[in-house]
Amino acid sequence: MSSGQSIYLASGNPHKVVELQELADQAALPLKMHSARELGGMPETVEDTGSFVGNAAKKARALNQIAPAGSWVIADDSGICVDALDGAPGVESAYFAGPEADDQTNLQKLITVMQGVPTPNRGAHYVCVLVLIDEAGEERIFRGECHGRLDQGPSGKGGFGYDPLFVPHGYEATFGVLPAETKQALSHRADAWRAFESWFQRR
Repeated sequence: MSSGQSIYLASGNPHKVVELQELADQAALPLKMHSARELGGMPETVEDTGSFVGNAAKKARALNQIAPAGSWVIADDSGICVDALDGAPGVESAYFAGPEADDQTNLQKLITVMQGVPTPNRGAHYVCVLVLIDEAGEERIFRGECHGRLDQGPSGKGGFGYDPLFVPHGYEATFGVLPAETKQALSHRADAWRAFESWFQRR
């Protein structure tokens, strides 16, 4: 779907734009997702609120300042919460291995800190919070979760972030191995998107 309500995603992550556009298309929603790059890049935003909702709202408000009139802005803040680490890395998931960390170094740190933890104690869940700002400046919050466990080691090259280590409930393979369409149906982002989709269709 190439036309409809324009929504600018407050992220420089191209994976997220593609994933949300695919979710919109699957539901036949008249939405066109745009990257913050089309507006010159995401304004510098310090994600220091300590919560998924706070961080997402802060990013959405920053991009909304430069978004074209009539468009919407949506921000995503997400992460993985590990039971054995008291919910860490949580909101720090993108920086778990330090401020300059990338997906691989973050994944490797989680593998290392969880080394030796038995399978029954490796529960984890992904969280995604979407904050939408519409053309009138109204804010709405949509939350999604995906529960599962961490495998003993990474497998697969699909997905991104911690996906090669995360096994969703009801499956034996990680998101790194499972087909993309399976992840799209189960993921925390898809769960939050379903909440958004339900609101969108009622409005």
